[in-house]
Amino acid sequence: MIFLKAFLVGGLICAIGQILMDTTKLTPARILVAFVVSGVILGALGLYEPLIEWAGSGAAVPLTGFGYTLVKGTRQAVEEQGLLGALTGPLSSGAAGISAAVFCGLIISMFAKPKEK
Repeated sequence: MIFLKAFLVGGLICAIGQILMDTTKLTPARILVAFVVSGVILGALGLYEPLIEWAGSGAAVPLTGFGYTLVKGTRQAVEEQGLLGALTGPLSSGAAGISAAVFCGLIISMFAKPKEK
């Protein structure tokens, strides 16, 4: 059942992104930023944690989950370090995702051949 929940929630998030790309003039980059910001806002309001507990990876893996991870790391760091934690928390909590993105981008750039428009 957990796989079904993850599939439905992750699929719904992706479907929302596809609908935004098809029906608006927003660029994909702006939609990605909107997803991260919405994850931050929902995480700050305490609405995203119950979704992650219910749907598991279906809510944690998409970009909204990355925004939630930033909020969660910031909260923990502020509790431990005070105001300085507002600067260090998001980086330490999102370090694995950021490192994976940079590493994958590096690997892909070694094999991809860019084309001029």
